[in-house]
Amino acid sequence: MSNPASFRDQSNWADGFYELAIEVGSTDDARIQEVLGAVWSAAGVQGCFAFRDREPEEQEPVSCSAASLAEYGHLHGQVRLPTGRPAVCGCVAIRGGDESSDWLDFYVPVGALSKAGIAYWDGGSFFRSAVMDDWLAAVGARAFRRTPFSLAVIGFEVSGCTDAATLAGRLPESRGIGYLLPRDGVLHYGAAND
Repeated sequence: MSNPASFRDQSNWADGFYELAIEVGSTDDARIQEVLGAVWSAAGVQGCFAFRDREPEEQEPVSCSAASLAEYGHLHGQVRLPTGRPAVCGCVAIRGGDESSDWLDFYVPVGALSKAGIAYWDGGSFFRSAVMDDWLAAVGARAFRRTPFSLAVIGFEVSGCTDAATLAGRLPESRGIGYLLPRDGVLHYGAAND
């Protein structure tokens, strides 16, 4: 049986990313650092590594930091999925510069999710899983308690598909993705419903 937690198995990293994409709300390295630490802890990620073509025991860990993200592009680890199976995971920062906010994307690749037996909806051209949506929403809620953020979206490659300013504190009625939207200091979860 293939192992969804194997770094070397490149099929684990295939087919795109299922994400908890967090709009950090600033372009400050310190904010990226805070949100990264909160998400890594909230998800229970094991390890923090620069390379996905070597197993964790074949490489030195790196710091779970904004500096490591800037140096390596992505950080990688292993996480226990809602099914109990371990799988590869990662994180990347998408810097907005002067034009927009920074985003921090925590992801589990679809290749690993498929091998881990995560059920998903196949009625469209993309991966969607209610199990993963709820799990990532819980991860986002735990991270928010530690360090608030402007918005988080959940789904297949969702980073930057909207922003907090566009939503203006209101969840869309028809949702093809999940939303974690703070309003008056309280985080509201709007699950995908179409």
